[in-house]
Amino acid sequence: MSRTKQKGASRKEEMVSGFAFHSLLLCVLLILQNSGLSTAREIPAKNLNTVSKELSDMQKPAMEDHLQLYAHKGDNHDHEHIHEAQEIILENDVHDHPLSHMDQIDPALNVFFNLNDLKIGKKMLIYFPIKDPSSSPHLLPREEADSIPFSFSHLPYLLKFFSFSTDSPQAKAMEETLKQCELEPAKGESKFCATSLESMLDSIKKIFGFENEVGVLTTTHLTKLTTLLQNYTFLEAPKQISAPKMVACHTIPYPYAIYYCHWQESENKVFKVLLGGDNGERIDAAAICHMDTSQWDHDHAGFRMLGIKPGSAPVCHFFPADNLVWVQSPSAM
Repeated sequence: MSRTKQKGASRKEEMVSGFAFHSLLLCVLLILQNSGLSTAREIPAKNLNTVSKELSDMQKPAMEDHLQLYAHKGDNHDHEHIHEAQEIILENDVHDHPLSHMDQIDPALNVFFNLNDLKIGKKMLIYFPIKDPSSSPHLLPREEADSIPFSFSHLPYLLKFFSFSTDSPQAKAMEETLKQCELEPAKGESKFCATSLESMLDSIKKIFGFENEVGVLTTTHLTKLTTLLQNYTFLEAPKQISAPKMVACHTIPYPYAIYYCHWQESENKVFKVLLGGDNGERIDAAAICHMDTSQWDHDHAGFRMLGIKPGSAPVCHFFPADNLVWVQSPSAM
């Protein structure tokens, strides 16, 4: 083949890859926008044929609106934000750092369970946070996100940029998030913090390889969620998702949406679980069981909640609705 033809073929492959990638962007945006009342869903790579001409419009919520929402909440929201900052390690399932003593009585810790709990008819107390998408931080387009420094060393500048005082709840939450993103990962774990949807998908592509099928799993509320903590019954036999590799992405407190993404080299099992609450609410929940916990911190909340020690048994937990679980080869979904 001539060099001209080789270049042409290479350019064509790049164009096809780029089209599929932006289609994936559009699909994920649709999931994020409609995650309130929908079933758990997936995005197989083989179905990336959606036209993405509206991608840029969908991805450009007004940044000023997000910052105003973040900066002008009342005292109740400030308390909630500090609470979220204190729980970053729990909600992001980071295994190399212990939680504060406050979590010992925190109802939000009712997300952990044992592997043998995964059976139809099982009933347990579970916490699912209630978040209003209209008032939650939104993802910024890559161009806007990349124009804002994202590092702990820039915290003084960032506080001025967002007009937050150094002793404000927002400043403390930002500090915790920046520190968390810069911490070294635990042994056998890799991680990154995504400041935009494009940057998250770039990293997902590198991890899985774009030639592989990739799906995304979310926890979704089939009815409007009105109760934070209640008893739920497993309405169907939990369905295991074929996932030789998975990456979990969790939202963390910041003026605009930041996703903390991480994965382990050790074995994990991913499940979809249909739950029915005592008050009639139904949730199609995403859950994971970490099969090897030998490298986790001895003071990890999961061990205390389940009464086990590192490496003695798997630790399982549910994901909140604004988290994304990326899996390779989602044929079972």
